[in-house]
Amino acid sequence: MPELPEVETVTRTLNILAGGKTIEKVVVSLPRIIQRPKEPEDFEAALEGHTILNVERRGKFIRFVLDGLVLVSHLRMEGKYGLHDAEDEVAKHTHVRFRFTDGTELRYKDVRQFGTMHLFKPGEEFTMPPLLKLGLEPLSEEFTYESLVDRLAKRTTRIKPLLLNQEYIVGLGNIYVDEALFQAGIHPELTADRLKPAQWKLLHAAIRDTLQRAVDAGGSSIKSYVNGQGDPGKFQHELLVYGRKNEPCRNCGRPIEKSVVGGRGTHTCAACQPLPKARVRKSG
Repeated sequence: MPELPEVETVTRTLNILAGGKTIEKVVVSLPRIIQRPKEPEDFEAALEGHTILNVERRGKFIRFVLDGLVLVSHLRMEGKYGLHDAEDEVAKHTHVRFRFTDGTELRYKDVRQFGTMHLFKPGEEFTMPPLLKLGLEPLSEEFTYESLVDRLAKRTTRIKPLLLNQEYIVGLGNIYVDEALFQAGIHPELTADRLKPAQWKLLHAAIRDTLQRAVDAGGSSIKSYVNGQGDPGKFQHELLVYGRKNEPCRNCGRPIEKSVVGGRGTHTCAACQPLPKARVRKSG
């Protein structure tokens, strides 16, 4: 699933491809993609005649800001947007087409068919799902060391599942959590309440640094991800642990290990991310 760097890259390319264009017609070929309104015909009719003013990101969601409407889109596993001439042959698994008045079409293709689209009045999208309960943006000014500690430090949950929870911090997925924890030297099974202040500072810095470098590289193309212009990301060449099972750690040379934490495949270096022994309560 695309994470923050990939969605940020797609958002930026969509601004280039579709920003300022006016929708002439919308064609929905797979109704279940449209979550709001309930009827795809209402979705199609509502968008006609509106202009895309800007394309923004919130967590892993894309926000198409139009004149009088906001379209919230989630790519899920393999959703992709691409700009085409309206007369071009429509590829298989193309489920939504936005035809513009200039003769081009923005097409949404999704082989896995898990993507979603919601339509709102401006501002309304933040008052209900799917954006309602999203947490801190890790590349924003609000994401400080203090805000990270305030939200997570007292919790007895393992740190990796906490970082994956979009209600606390948005945009982090399996790839970048593994990378940030490695950079901070923190084992993913360590519970948040056991992290020391110095570790929280390292983790805060690692999250920001990892995500920013990934954004600068256009994201990671692990499987099928490409941006709106069809270009793959390059950050997969810089990954330190994710996807590197049995390969030597770039810090110490010890083989990278793969385990399961919170139901997710997890990559660690046992030497660089030691897991302290659990504290034993004394009786009596």
